[in-house]
Amino acid sequence: MRDSSRLTRRAALGLTAAALPLAVATPASAATAIGGERLARDGIQAGDASTLPKKLTARSWLIADHKTGEVLASYRAHQRLAPASTLKMLFADTVLGKFERTRTYRVTDADLADVPSGSSLVGVKPGILYTVHQLWQGVFLRSGNDAVHVLAHMNGGIAATVAEMQAKAKDLQALDTHVVSPDGFDHPGQVSSAYDLTLFARHGLHDDDFSSYCSTRVANFPAGGKKTFQIQNTDRLLSGAYGLRPYPGIIGVKNGYTSHAGNTFTGAATRGGRTLLVTVMHPANGGNEVYKETAALLDWGFGKGSSARAVGTLVDPLSEGGATASPTPSGAKGAPGASGSSASSSSDGSSPWPMLGGAAGAVAVLAGGAFALRRRRAAVAAAKSRDLDGS
Repeated sequence: MRDSSRLTRRAALGLTAAALPLAVATPASAATAIGGERLARDGIQAGDASTLPKKLTARSWLIADHKTGEVLASYRAHQRLAPASTLKMLFADTVLGKFERTRTYRVTDADLADVPSGSSLVGVKPGILYTVHQLWQGVFLRSGNDAVHVLAHMNGGIAATVAEMQAKAKDLQALDTHVVSPDGFDHPGQVSSAYDLTLFARHGLHDDDFSSYCSTRVANFPAGGKKTFQIQNTDRLLSGAYGLRPYPGIIGVKNGYTSHAGNTFTGAATRGGRTLLVTVMHPANGGNEVYKETAALLDWGFGKGSSARAVGTLVDPLSEGGATASPTPSGAKGAPGASGSSASSSSDGSSPWPMLGGAAGAVAVLAGGAFALRRRRAAVAAAKSRDLDGS
C-alpha cells in the first residue's frame, strides 16, 4: 500500500488542475442571437408555456423539429455550460467521414498515453488490431474516451483534431461552443449550449453512419485474438436500462456525464413521420432525470406542441448555404452568461494538464484558486441575498 501521507505527482496534478479553472479559464464567446432573437432571451420561450411539461429542472433545454429546424420551445438555449460527452457528437461530425469503416489500425501505447485516469472506457488495448467501425462503436455505445483518442491520433493528433472541431463548430454556426478536448471532459473554458448540441445532432443525423452508430443498442468488441465481449449503449432511452423503458421511436443520439457538467443528453425520436430533437442540460437531479425530462419534452412535442408556433430556428451550416447570423451585443438584456468549466474527476475523461514549472508555481496557482473560490462564494452569497439568479 502506498504511503497516503505523501503528495504524489498525480495528486499534485489533480490539485493544480482543480485550481486552474478559477485562475486561467478560457472565456467563451459572447451570447448570440443565432437562430432568432428570442433564443437569446432568458426564461422559457414558447407560444404557450402553460402547456409545457411541469417541473422541468434543467438549467437549459431546447426542442426542435429535425426536418424544418424550427425551435418549438426553449429555455436559455444559448447558455454556455459544460457539455460532457455530448460534445462527442461534434467529434463525430468532424472526423467520422475521414476513414473507411473497414480500415484497420493497430493501437499503440502512445495512442492511449493521453487518456486520463477516470475516463469512461470501452476497453481499447495496445497491440490489438481494430477496424474503424469498431472504434466508432466504442465511441457511440460506451462513450469510450480511449476510442476517441485513438481516432484523434489517427486524425493527426489531439491538437489538430480540436482545431478541426472548432472550425466545424464555426461552420455549423455553433458559436457558443469552445472546444478544448475531443472527448468532452471538463476543461477550463470547454463549453457548449443546448442550441449548439442540437445543431450537432441534427447535422450528424443526416449522415447514415452517424445515425446507425447512435441507434445501435449492443455490439461485440474485440478483446484480443478471436475473443470479443459485448458492449451496450449507455443511452437509457434507447436501452431501457436502470428502470426506464425504451422511448417509442427513439433513434439516439448521445448522452454525457461528468461531476462538473452533471447529466447532459441530446435525444431524437420519430413518430408519425415526424422527427423531433431535444437537448437537456444539467437537470437538478442525476441518474434518470435527464432522460425523464427529455421524454416529457418529446411527449409534449408530439402532442400539445405539434401545432406550436416556432420561437426560433436551427440554422444551416455556412458551407451548405446558411446565412451568417450576427452576434448579439454582449450586454444585451437577458442574454445568458458563460458558465465556466472546472476540471473534476469523472467517468467521461479528459486530457491531462501539464505540470506547472516548479513547486512554487503550483502553490501560487493553488493559492490564487483558493482566493478566487472565496471571492466566488462571497459573490454567490451576496447574489442569493438579493434574490438574483446566479446560474
